[in-house]
Amino acid sequence: MTHTLLEGKKGLIVGIANEQSIAWGCARIMRDAGATLAVSYLNEKAKPFVQPLAERVEAPIFMPLDVRSEEQMQSLFQKIEKEWGRLDFLIHSIAFAPKADLHGRVVDSSVGGFTQAMDISCHSLMRLAKGAEPLMRDGGSILTMSYYGAQKVVSNYNMMGPVKAALESSVAYLAVELGPAKIRVNALSPGPIATRAASGLSDLDNLLSVAEGKSPLRHLIDLEDVGNLAAFLASDRARAITGGVHYVDCGYEVVD
Repeated sequence: MTHTLLEGKKGLIVGIANEQSIAWGCARIMRDAGATLAVSYLNEKAKPFVQPLAERVEAPIFMPLDVRSEEQMQSLFQKIEKEWGRLDFLIHSIAFAPKADLHGRVVDSSVGGFTQAMDISCHSLMRLAKGAEPLMRDGGSILTMSYYGAQKVVSNYNMMGPVKAALESSVAYLAVELGPAKIRVNALSPGPIATRAASGLSDLDNLLSVAEGKSPLRHLIDLEDVGNLAAFLASDRARAITGGVHYVDCGYEVVD
């Protein structure tokens, strides 16, 4: 990764939980590419795990953000406006579903569990995009994280399949709505990685094994692979790319 790809860019990273987080892979690569980063953390319990990582990428803005809190979201964007006056890119890398609903059949999912999963995993992208829009005065890039289970049925992915499908559809609609302001919206669809979030899936080891064995490149991706693609899509070199779902999965999506 060139050290000047994101030189001078200001970006917000939402979703770092620990060193295994996809959001951390993005933050590390983007910082190496020259970006200045704002980093959020979920709550006080998460803060001790995220703060050392924020310090490693020299984030001048480090604030709490539970995406269900309108007050916290407003405070974060107000801080960015005060300190920077603009925002060039946003990484949305959060997803949640109650364990009982995630491990059960889709047909058995509860109203409350499905609503919560949609709110945190999908609608939060819309709320963050709305907050970022006035700060992206000269255009910008908004990126979110999806998964192959949005397109095809993946064993044990269960309720997150419909939720990620909604997220991918939202990317297309946001791209059209924000396009006139030169704001690009894209989704990355990484192959399976042993992250903290993925550990909530039952039979994760089998999912990883199948992906490694069936992908054309015969290996799994890592956080750096995702970060490299995110950095490119956030850069001016991707100025004509919007509204898409971009796979980084060693080619697994082309295999039946």
